[in-house]
Amino acid sequence: MTFSFSDFASAVRAEGEVSVEQVLAARRWAWADGVITPDEADTIFELNHLVARPTADWTDFFVEALTEYLVNGVAPRGHVSDENARWLIDHVSRDGRVESHAEMELLVRVLEKAETAPDALRTFALAQIEREVLTGEGPTRRGGTLRPGLITDTEVALLRRLLYAGGSAEATMISRDEAEMLWALKDATLDAANAPGWRTLFVQAVARHLTGHGGRGNVTRADAARLDAFMADNRPGIGGFLGRMARALVERPGAAPAAMSADDRAVEAAAAAVVTAAEAQWLRTRMEADGRLDPLEQALLDFLAED
Repeated sequence: MTFSFSDFASAVRAEGEVSVEQVLAARRWAWADGVITPDEADTIFELNHLVARPTADWTDFFVEALTEYLVNGVAPRGHVSDENARWLIDHVSRDGRVESHAEMELLVRVLEKAETAPDALRTFALAQIEREVLTGEGPTRRGGTLRPGLITDTEVALLRRLLYAGGSAEATMISRDEAEMLWALKDATLDAANAPGWRTLFVQAVARHLTGHGGRGNVTRADAARLDAFMADNRPGIGGFLGRMARALVERPGAAPAAMSADDRAVEAAAAAVVTAAEAQWLRTRMEADGRLDPLEQALLDFLAED
């Protein structure tokens, strides 16, 4: 079966779905010379918009072909260009938002496969998940609950893939904006029957934001003293926890590593990783915003203490 755009489009309009034979014909056409050209990429997107009921075979082809085009179509291979990122955002958001599972999967797959990608692309993809959680509308909700303010298993999986995807300048880091987004989702869904994996994702990702920033060096004794003064109080929770970490540096500034116990070294390492005044102030402000320590905030503190 040879590929004809007009025949393909007519059949899709009539049937609403794509046959196995049609997908195979599209594959042979797209990969005839081993390269997806800009015109072919535009055509594949146009065809996808015609498919009302995409099959798994069609979605696999759509995602595979366009991921290759976006990630490896422009030198240097493996790096999504600013132009290609804008092209993708424009194509998946004709009406301002992602409408299909295939398009959402394409966004995630591109970020996973690329060595680097513009931050705007990951920000855009995460914003789509946030919108779906808050409104109950979008590709992750089709065929399931439309209730807003609830996080599903599908959304947890997509958030995890996006947050830890390789296509950002600091793929292992969780940015402040991303941590803020996760906190907003936590507040908006606190009393909902969320997917079991949400609690773990929230705790691990926010903890990584607090402990994962590289390149700032060790916390100095003066830094620790300032933080200790800032956090000093007798209330349970954030103040006591970070205060103990800061005091570990203040009280043992000259201790040699060999003279310290394993527990002491662990506390000092945790202090060096966690406590900067800006991060502590951000965390304390977020946790005290509603005047209570909710279960996910407590889980975050427990995780940081154990870590």
